[in-house]
Amino acid sequence: MTRKEPTFTIGIEEEYLLVDRESRALVVDPPKTLMKECEARLKGRVSPEFLLSQIEVGTSKCDTLKQAAEEIRQLRRCVADVAANHGLAPIAASTHPFSAWSEQKHTPKARYNVLARDMQAVARRLLICGMHVHVGLDDDALRIDLMGQAAYFLPHLLALSTSSPFWRGEDTGLKSYRLAVFDELPRVGLPESFDSFGEYERHLAIMVKAGLIEDASKLWWDVRPSARFPTLEMRIADVCTHYEDGITVAAVYLCVLHMLYRLKRNNQRWRRYNNMLVQENRWRAQRYGFDEGLVDFGLGEVVPYADLFEEILTLTKEDAKKFDCVAEIRHGRKILKRGTSAHQQLAVYRKATEAGAEPQEALKKVVDFLIKETVAGL
Repeated sequence: MTRKEPTFTIGIEEEYLLVDRESRALVVDPPKTLMKECEARLKGRVSPEFLLSQIEVGTSKCDTLKQAAEEIRQLRRCVADVAANHGLAPIAASTHPFSAWSEQKHTPKARYNVLARDMQAVARRLLICGMHVHVGLDDDALRIDLMGQAAYFLPHLLALSTSSPFWRGEDTGLKSYRLAVFDELPRVGLPESFDSFGEYERHLAIMVKAGLIEDASKLWWDVRPSARFPTLEMRIADVCTHYEDGITVAAVYLCVLHMLYRLKRNNQRWRRYNNMLVQENRWRAQRYGFDEGLVDFGLGEVVPYADLFEEILTLTKEDAKKFDCVAEIRHGRKILKRGTSAHQQLAVYRKATEAGAEPQEALKKVVDFLIKETVAGL
């Protein structure tokens, strides 16, 4: 009997920061009517985030990547239009160039109140935004199996998405400072390794019984079985300022998962490397983006990221055709040539300071860039 192929549906979630158009700073307490207007227009596809200065959108369950891309365009446009009516603008960046976390207020919801109480300063510092991609795998055992194999590719996805080089007005030297903030939480980072879905459930049950967490939604790994949907959820990516870049990251993730599924179907599998090794590539992507390459563990040496990306294109060629996303994946070459948002933000800042602007004014120019590019091409 031939087993039915998983659905491989796709859903994308993006988190944005809300800035005041005049000051370019984060809005500490946005008008309540803003969220109400967004909810009325987007009907279940928008929600508040942990901090009042954040807003999250999520597509519906999409049958194709192109459908998900069109929904993201609509969602960004809607949030931008509503925000503009209040003198605000969304920016798709994983950190704000200069606003401080200590000035922000968390959203008064039961879940967020518990998070703030339990995590204290670690939670209060969560002035960060990400992009999550859900891929439909309606087979529990398959989700756990592919989670372990897909972990190898997580640093490759992060490197394509970096958008958080600044923190509290300083160039951090990292392309994704967001991870440095997020990694202070418990139960984050690369996923744990399990031999079966049953083993995963047993470990989860112990944590729930002990009162450590309420459910699997408090496992904030870089990739995880979703607690709400029969999906494998990728969470390592920064939110991409250019919406096309985010679609590329989603396309690569979708095609990598299908490639791994094809291997499994043919009684093969991707080699699983210990987290000790994958963590090194995660750090390199966090620190350098794609500038200094990643380690090819088979060769035992650092390889230029462009070479690794071409390998991914070759590995997923069949899958990209299946999902009609060849152009979306190849857009990754443009990202490598042009740079991610992090590269561009740093270039805007340096150009301004070299022209004589004070650091604060240069940072405002970075915010102006983010406001413009968040809605460019929509």
